[in-house]
Amino acid sequence: MKVKIKEQVKELEDPTKTQLYSSVFRHKHDDTPRNRALGVLSNVFLHLHPAKINRDAVRYRFTWGMGGITFYLFIVLTFTGTLLMFYYHPSKVQAFRDVLYLEHDVPFGKLLRNMHRWAAHLMVIAVELHMFRVFLTGSYKKPREFNWMVGVILLTLTLLLSFTGYLLPDDQLGFWAVTVGTNMARATPMLGHEGPFGAQFGMTPYNDVRFGLLGGSIVDANALLRAYIWHCIAIPIIASVFMIVHFWRVRKDGGISGPARVMLPAEAEKKRH
Repeated sequence: MKVKIKEQVKELEDPTKTQLYSSVFRHKHDDTPRNRALGVLSNVFLHLHPAKINRDAVRYRFTWGMGGITFYLFIVLTFTGTLLMFYYHPSKVQAFRDVLYLEHDVPFGKLLRNMHRWAAHLMVIAVELHMFRVFLTGSYKKPREFNWMVGVILLTLTLLLSFTGYLLPDDQLGFWAVTVGTNMARATPMLGHEGPFGAQFGMTPYNDVRFGLLGGSIVDANALLRAYIWHCIAIPIIASVFMIVHFWRVRKDGGISGPARVMLPAEAEKKRH
């Protein structure tokens, strides 16, 4: 009995020796390259991350950190957007009233809405800077062509998230922004009734892409409801799937591409021959 009590006391002194700790963390906590790699590979959140990373590839002067900043802003938007959904009704009668109620009556409501709004603006900027950095450093080249296309899709989804969020306050800015945007959609090739080849594909004002986006021929309650569903459910789910694929491909392609290695003249001459 005394031996068992002593063992329990030792476990309390060092929690890493307990059965509970071992059941959660399958590998030793010693800071060795092998244990760090095993810890990454056996963790559901870390396994998308490569076990080893090129030191040059994570320097901020090369990567700018825009990919991580974009993901962080997406998390902020998801959290603040979920809270905003508790106070919002996607109807023509309630939408604008809910925004006013949120800003003036809900504790910290104005702060919450502004956090969501500015995080959305910053996310658009961060995604564009990230794409610019990838293009500038040639990180879209072999073997990363597929991941570049995934990034282009994520850029498009980010812009769509921003666009659909414009209409939700149901104010004049949102109304006319969506009106102008959907009017431009009428000229979409093959999908808009005013676009190239639209007539050949049987597009009319009542079955083209604009009608599908608005749920009718004008910006009304149907448009508000569709914008709400796209903004809060459909696009975030699609974007999350593509982000998982994007992170996974970064790992499978050898991690973040680093700066080109500077070769000595003798090495360059040997490579040419």
